[in-house]
Amino acid sequence: MVAKKQYQPGRDSSDQRWDDVRIFLAVARAGSLGQAARRLRLDTSTVSRRLRALEESLGAKLFERTRQGLIATRMGEQMLPAAEAIESSHASLTRATSALETIAEGKVRVSVPPGMADAFIAPALTRLHARHPGISLELDTSIRVVDLARHEADLALRSLAPKGAELVVTKLLHAAWVVAASPAFARELGKVRTWRDPPWIDWDYDLASMPAAIWLTRYAKGAAIALRTNHVGAQLKAAESGLGLLLVPEPYLKTNALVPVRYAPALAPSIARLPQDDLWLVGHRVTRNTPRIAAVWTFLAEEFRSLGRS
Repeated sequence: MVAKKQYQPGRDSSDQRWDDVRIFLAVARAGSLGQAARRLRLDTSTVSRRLRALEESLGAKLFERTRQGLIATRMGEQMLPAAEAIESSHASLTRATSALETIAEGKVRVSVPPGMADAFIAPALTRLHARHPGISLELDTSIRVVDLARHEADLALRSLAPKGAELVVTKLLHAAWVVAASPAFARELGKVRTWRDPPWIDWDYDLASMPAAIWLTRYAKGAAIALRTNHVGAQLKAAESGLGLLLVPEPYLKTNALVPVRYAPALAPSIARLPQDDLWLVGHRVTRNTPRIAAVWTFLAEEFRSLGRS
């Protein structure tokens, strides 16, 4: 139980460390310990223990457990604006400190969509290290969209251009999706006459709303699904082994042993309706020109723009 003592703002709140405030905010925004732990890259037990210690130091309960998750108590609601103000000040301090850097070294955190890290970022890291040996890269490959304003990442690669006066955005490439297969499987199939005939590699149901999954449901309805997974790396390896057809953005053909399949003229209208993707590089206006971040920005821009050139 949380200790029952009188809350004294002048003594207790001033002694709270930034890490405690960060945990409180993550739990308040996520509504669960597990999701907050994933966002903070901590163990759930660590978040629970730190939150309990914070509540004990304040002498007040900050969250109630409900069927919908953790809900802030009245004390938690009163604490939220002050915690957000501390977060904003901490972010400003971090950006101001970054502006004092003169050489490209230190940690750079980049948010990258799953699969893209495996296919494009990881193979390029030796080139980045050779150019900037003092830079340590951290990759966030979670599906969620990170908040650069809250310093959850330094840079992000996104398929949609975000809006915000505090953000700097540049378009890296435009790519069409293609129906692909291993060279051997593509030869075996010859010219595909209907998308229902070959087996497919599909996405799991929680990604059924993505444009490529919608296309597959519409034009290959009734086809055999040889594999269903949201793990892009597993999809690519399975397709390379000849398991089935796979929808991928065209740049993946350059990094994987896959080729476009041939199809009958009657399928041309469906091919014309395949999704089109853009890739955007995003940074924070204040930190964009910090040497370590600028170096990774330039490197990523060069790497991905080269994929768009034949």
